[in-house]
Amino acid sequence: MVRVVHFLTAAVVFAAAPAWADIGTVKRVAGSAHVVRAKVQSVAVPGTKLEVGDTLVTQRDGRIAVTFVDDSRFSVGPDSRVVLTSFEFDGATHKGKSSTRVEKGTLAIISGQIAHENPKGMTVQTPTSILGVRGTRFVVRVK
Repeated sequence: MVRVVHFLTAAVVFAAAPAWADIGTVKRVAGSAHVVRAKVQSVAVPGTKLEVGDTLVTQRDGRIAVTFVDDSRFSVGPDSRVVLTSFEFDGATHKGKSSTRVEKGTLAIISGQIAHENPKGMTVQTPTSILGVRGTRFVVRVK
């Protein structure tokens, strides 16, 4: 079952990193949480730089908060598996596109510059659907 909840909010604009930089950073971690990159699992800690292809994994007691270079913010809930499948962002024009796959669990999103500049630029895929991000805040739950 997939549940999507939309909220409207004002966007805050920050300067973004160059396109060649990491795509985001782990800001907060609670409980048991990991980043899987190239089949290697590492404990998620604040400051961990994220790349395209990384998978965010939490256990029953785990949570991960992430901020991306376009100022999108993700909050991965307990018992979740979220794959950062693609991400392109030009800090000068604020244009780009991103795609995320929620394999299980909960992902709360506050969209950043990509979704604000290009209404079709941000998508979230679940096992049963693909969601185009049109609002600024929403939650996806995959059971």
